[in-house]
Amino acid sequence: MPGTPLTRSFIDELDHDIHTSITDTTEVFAPFTGEKIHDLPVSAVDDVTDAATKARAAQKRWFATGFEHRRRVLLRAHDLLLERRELLIDALQTETGKTRGQAFEEVFIGASATRYYAVSAKSVLRPRARRAGIPLVIRTQVSYRPKGLVGVITPWNYPLSLSLFDVIPALAAGNGVVQKADNQGALSILAARRAFIDAGVPAELWAVVTGDGTEIGNAVVDAANYVCFTGSTATGKKVAARGAEALTAVSLELGGKNPMIVLDDVDPRTAAQNAVYACYASLGQLCVSIERIYVQRSVADAFTREFVARTAALVQGPAFDFSTDVGSLTLPSQLERVQAHVDDAVAKGATVLTGGSARPDLGPLFFEPTVLTDVTDEMDCSRNETFGPVVAITVVDSADQAIAAANDSEFGLNASVFSGSISRARRVAHLIDAGSININEGYRATFSSVDAPMGGMKQSGLGRRNGREGILRFVDARTVANATGLMTLPRTGAEFAKLSGVMILMLVALKAIRRR
Repeated sequence: MPGTPLTRSFIDELDHDIHTSITDTTEVFAPFTGEKIHDLPVSAVDDVTDAATKARAAQKRWFATGFEHRRRVLLRAHDLLLERRELLIDALQTETGKTRGQAFEEVFIGASATRYYAVSAKSVLRPRARRAGIPLVIRTQVSYRPKGLVGVITPWNYPLSLSLFDVIPALAAGNGVVQKADNQGALSILAARRAFIDAGVPAELWAVVTGDGTEIGNAVVDAANYVCFTGSTATGKKVAARGAEALTAVSLELGGKNPMIVLDDVDPRTAAQNAVYACYASLGQLCVSIERIYVQRSVADAFTREFVARTAALVQGPAFDFSTDVGSLTLPSQLERVQAHVDDAVAKGATVLTGGSARPDLGPLFFEPTVLTDVTDEMDCSRNETFGPVVAITVVDSADQAIAAANDSEFGLNASVFSGSISRARRVAHLIDAGSININEGYRATFSSVDAPMGGMKQSGLGRRNGREGILRFVDARTVANATGLMTLPRTGAEFAKLSGVMILMLVALKAIRRR
C-alpha cells in the first residue's frame, strides 16, 4: 500500500510554509511502510531569529484588533478544521502511524480547544475589580497583557492536538507564536496551521520552524517571552534551565508511568474492555497512556482473562480507514525501546500473556500489544516509561496497597481508577499523586475536558495547559489602583497618630463581618 494518501503537490505546498532561508532538508519516512514521505526543509538559527522578529511585529497588530476580532477568526478556523478533517486525519496517519479513529480524536480535541479559547478568552482575561486594602478609600483593578512571543516546542506523537492546546490560547490572548515542529509531525502541524491562516490569522504571527532539536529548540527558547514544551523529562529540564537564564517562564508536560487501579467492586468484563483502549491507543505512544495496572485479587483472574482476550483480539495493521484498532509505532527508536523493555523483562522472569513481538509482516514498525505479569523493580519497564504497547498487570490485596504502588513513582502525570462506585473511586482518586485522574476511563475523560487544567506532578512537568490556567500562563497580570479621595492616607507622623486607631478599627470590623 502507499505510504500516504496525501498528494505530492499538497506536501510541497506545506513544505513551503516552513520558515527557512536555507536549502538543507532531512528525509521523513512513513511508519506504515517505511517509504519516504518527503524531504523536509529545515531551518537555521537565523531563521528562528527572523521569524521571531516578524512575529513580534505581527503580534502588536494582532493584539490591537481586540478580543472580538480574534474570536471571529478562531471560530472560522474551527470550522475549517472540521471541513478539512479528512485531509488532517490523512496527514496524522501518514506521519504517526496511528489508526484513523485515533487520528480523528486529535482533530476532534483540537477543534474543541479552538472553540473553547475563541469563546472564553474575553471573559477570562477581562479587567476585574479586586478587593482594595482600604475599601472605599482605594479602588483596585487587575488587567492582563499578553507576554508577546510564545515559543512552542511540539513532539511527534500528537502533533496536531498538542500544538493547538498551546498555540490557540496563546493567539487568543493576543500573542505571537514561533513553533518548533518535530520533523515527524511537521506536515500535520502545517496542515492545521493552514486552516488558521485561511481563517484570518496573519501568517507571520504563527511561524513554524524545523530542524535539529537542540539547536533550533534552544533558539526558540532564547527568542521567546514564554515557552511551552512537551516531551521527555530529561529534555524538559534542559528547556527549563535555559529559560531560567533569561528569567523566561516555561510550562512543561513531560514523561509518565501512568497507573490504573481496578477495585474489587467492578464488573471485570466491562472494566477490561475499557482498560484496553486506555493502554493501546496510538499503540501506547501517548503521554497519558496507561502502562501499569493494579487489580484487586478477588477480581484479578476474571479481569486479566478478559483483558488479555480483548488485547489479543485487537485488529492491527496499516489502513487509512476505520478497519483497524491499533496501528504502528512511529519511529525506529521506539521499536528498539519497546523490544528492549520486553526482552529485559522476560530475561528477568516476567511472563508474557499475549503479544511480545514485532510484526514485520504488517510493516517495519509494528509491535504487538503486549501484556506482562510478574514484573519486578529490577526490570527496565517497571519504573521507566516505555511509551509503547506494553502493559504490566500486578495483583494487590487492597485499595491501600494499590494506591501505594501507584504513587511509588517519580512521575505523576495521569492515573485511572475503575470501580462500581463513583464515590469510592473519587476517594481513591483523591489519594493518587497525579495531575489528571480518570474514573472508569483511562485518559479520555480528562484529556477531552478542555475547560479543566491538564499537567503533571513530580517529574511529569510544570504548569498546566487547558482551562483558565491554560490561557493565563500567556499573560502578565497588572494591578492598577487609585485613591478615591474619600480619605487621605496618612503621610506624616502626626497624621498616623490621628488615623491609626481608625485604621485598626477598620481591620477589626472587616474581620467581624468576614470580609476579605
